[in-house]
Amino acid sequence: MTPTTMLAIIGALFGLIVGSFLNVVAYRVPRGLSVVRPRSACPGCGEQIRGRDNIPVISWLLLGGKCRDCREPISARYPLVEAGTGAVFATIAAVVGPRAVLPGYWWAAAVAIALTLTDLDLRRIPNRILYPGTAVAAVLIVAGSLIDGDGGSALRALGGAAAYFGLLLLIALAARGGFGFGDVKLAFLLGLVLAHVSWAALAVGVFAAFFIGGMAALVLVVARRAGRGDAIPFGPAMVGGAFLAAAMGERIADWYLG
Repeated sequence: MTPTTMLAIIGALFGLIVGSFLNVVAYRVPRGLSVVRPRSACPGCGEQIRGRDNIPVISWLLLGGKCRDCREPISARYPLVEAGTGAVFATIAAVVGPRAVLPGYWWAAAVAIALTLTDLDLRRIPNRILYPGTAVAAVLIVAGSLIDGDGGSALRALGGAAAYFGLLLLIALAARGGFGFGDVKLAFLLGLVLAHVSWAALAVGVFAAFFIGGMAALVLVVARRAGRGDAIPFGPAMVGGAFLAAAMGERIADWYLG
């Protein structure tokens, strides 16, 4: 087994655990609740979830997607978020490799996933997640770059974060309410990571965000799930575009330019 494969497996297992916690963060933080206490409980009967029923993905499968006590169905979203986070962490580990900047990438991905969930649920990007999440990501990525002896990438990351933020700010001001300011602030976090990869990744990430967002809006309108004047969360499209660009941005750019 190669070191990269081993690192990807570690990332997958770590991501499963992080994904379980992100489900809690996405639900509790926007509502002003503690993420530590009380312990998670069944919304149907109120019984606290036992430790053996809290194993990511596996517990949900063993319980048949139902509460052990009242047999109330448990949403499939919980294991999907856990499995998705594990897959994202494994992919990041395989792409980034054993570098000091890896924890910064993992942290930024976790924050982005949590914000995607809150935007889908409440059409909000909570500052209580975004501000500390972005600050820690910046510290980890800059410090990791310096440890890796790659100070140029750290400077590029900060410049890209400012550029993406500035672009979304101009669009938000021009659109007069068409974009939420939460999307603008999220652009700083995503630009930080994408520009650290490369300028090409940042460019692809910005384009992909608008493409995914536009296609999603079109599908919702055609399916009559939304009207032309309805607000549609743009944060998930930004995060989806960023994940795509971080993994394949340079190859996409080379294909397009070629």
